[in-house]
Amino acid sequence: MSRADWSLRLARPADAEHMPAIEAAAGQLFRTVDGLAGLAGEHTLPIDRLQRYIRKGHCLVVHVGDEMVGFLVNEPFNRELHIWEVDVHPDQQGQGIGAGLMRACMVDARNSGFRALTLTTFRDVAWNAPFYEKLGFEEVTALDAHPRLAGELALEADHGLPADRRCAMICFLD
Repeated sequence: MSRADWSLRLARPADAEHMPAIEAAAGQLFRTVDGLAGLAGEHTLPIDRLQRYIRKGHCLVVHVGDEMVGFLVNEPFNRELHIWEVDVHPDQQGQGIGAGLMRACMVDARNSGFRALTLTTFRDVAWNAPFYEKLGFEEVTALDAHPRLAGELALEADHGLPADRRCAMICFLD
């Protein structure tokens, strides 16, 4: 599949209904990661929360033909745009769709006056931190300088994610 085979656009509130199925399908890949199989697509973002993010105007979706196959949802926090979730349906992975979503998010964020993109992710999962590093993200090691991200990591740990495997990342949009 080439870039011409898929299209990307801003998400609309009605798109939220299709996102949990994509998130759950993509989450099944965690079954292949030692120690993370129990996370495999078990919990998806609620539709009302997805719609709230979409209404803020920076979320993206990807379609192949008429079918939604991927999405990115984020939320503004002052001059940073925090990415909550990026998913591509497993049937469409490896086609550059995830990277396309991330690059489009970077362009939108830069054009909208944000100074950085942030996210939390698994440090040791190939399609997590190593993927984001290739796109210009770096791990936030001084979490005391980023209390919002430190708080998000603490909340994730409270919800059962392994704190030693999680990290916050930032990509400055200079």
